[in-house]
Amino acid sequence: MISTINRTHLTQLLHQEESLFHKTHPKSHELYQRARKSLHGGVPMLWMVRWAGSFPVFVKEAKGARFTDVDGNSYIDFCLGDTGAMTGHAPDATVQAIAEQIQNGITLMLPYEDVIWVGEELQRRFKLPFWQFALTATDANRFALRMARLITDRPKILVFNYCYHGSVDESFIVLDEEGTSISRPNNMGPQIDPRHTTKVIEFNDVAALETALSARDVAAVLAEPVMTNIGIIHPDAGYHDALREITRKYGTYLIIDETHTICTSPGGYTASFDLQPDFLTLGKPIAGGVPAAVYGFTEEVSRRFAERLDLDDADVGGIGGTLAGNALSIAAMKATLQNVLTDEFYAKAIALQEKFTAGIESVIEEFNLPWIVKRLGNRSEYWFRPTPPRNGGEAFAAIDHDLDRYMHLYMLNRGILMTPFHNMALISPETTQADVDYHTKVFREAVQSLIA
Repeated sequence: MISTINRTHLTQLLHQEESLFHKTHPKSHELYQRARKSLHGGVPMLWMVRWAGSFPVFVKEAKGARFTDVDGNSYIDFCLGDTGAMTGHAPDATVQAIAEQIQNGITLMLPYEDVIWVGEELQRRFKLPFWQFALTATDANRFALRMARLITDRPKILVFNYCYHGSVDESFIVLDEEGTSISRPNNMGPQIDPRHTTKVIEFNDVAALETALSARDVAAVLAEPVMTNIGIIHPDAGYHDALREITRKYGTYLIIDETHTICTSPGGYTASFDLQPDFLTLGKPIAGGVPAAVYGFTEEVSRRFAERLDLDDADVGGIGGTLAGNALSIAAMKATLQNVLTDEFYAKAIALQEKFTAGIESVIEEFNLPWIVKRLGNRSEYWFRPTPPRNGGEAFAAIDHDLDRYMHLYMLNRGILMTPFHNMALISPETTQADVDYHTKVFREAVQSLIA
């Protein structure tokens, strides 16, 4: 068994891969240098500087499960916009709906008939009666939190250690090594110290949940049903039953964020495991890559919110946006829900993901590695540790930045794009068995290079 990686050898391998990346991406490098003159960091969004290469790949075109860069390199895309393009790039039905709607108006601040179809479909999938629209899951989460605070007159929320809910301010809080709540390292310019707004506990800790909510000052628990952004961390058996029971016991709302866990089924983890949230939020793939998000809630939430709402101030209360529910997003949502995120897609994608996972496991077994792989629906991720973490603290402690970067860069140089900052892969409707087999082959070669 390989219990440790030779760090000197890993450093040498990284230098080799960086040199290869520079050699095969000259146009991307040229565009990156040009971009640095007008874009901060040479990228349109700050986190793009963290890609495995020393500069980002500039894309020329993308379709289905593949994309081509400006240097003519072709890639199998297992990142898929970190779920935003889980539908595959430019799905035909969504593209057609977008093209037709563009000719008939993009946004008016007025409803369209198709928005009713989308609302009814969301009711069917997630079993919540009322829905509203946003442009990002971050905003959907923010709006749900505002509603929960308004209804309950409670000041705090509760999240899980190393959770991820977009750029929701309250979620940038973690536990230090002593178990004390602190602002997450590199929390950029927080409006307020999150310790004043938020309680944080470890996922799967029922006793901590009971203690945190017993003070009756928490308006809502904001939770992914399975943690994903610190790695795939499944709930213990019975944990969701306890979460629902304890939140109800103390009058705390439960918000389930399905933005990543929609990989589980057409109705997400909520439908697959019969969860009963008070709110549900979802963004990213719901409109095939067009910015769109939704948040749904119960009859009881709707009634209590309406009782507190002053219609004269509805536009200045911190909930909503001028472009939310725009015609283009609605058209894209309808087409994507109707034609792409279907039962047939999930059946195919999950079966392929099972084979993807089995391929990784076969290499781990062959080389007797102290690594594991975890799967959720059409998403999987491998870990450089021998046992599954039960919470965010354990997952964070297992991060190996150099090894992560090497595996990503090795894949990238051989035409595979993995989700950045994770060793995670998603399967799209256009992914093939050949794509999965190629990943297994390259993964094995990467492992061989580490132990050579």
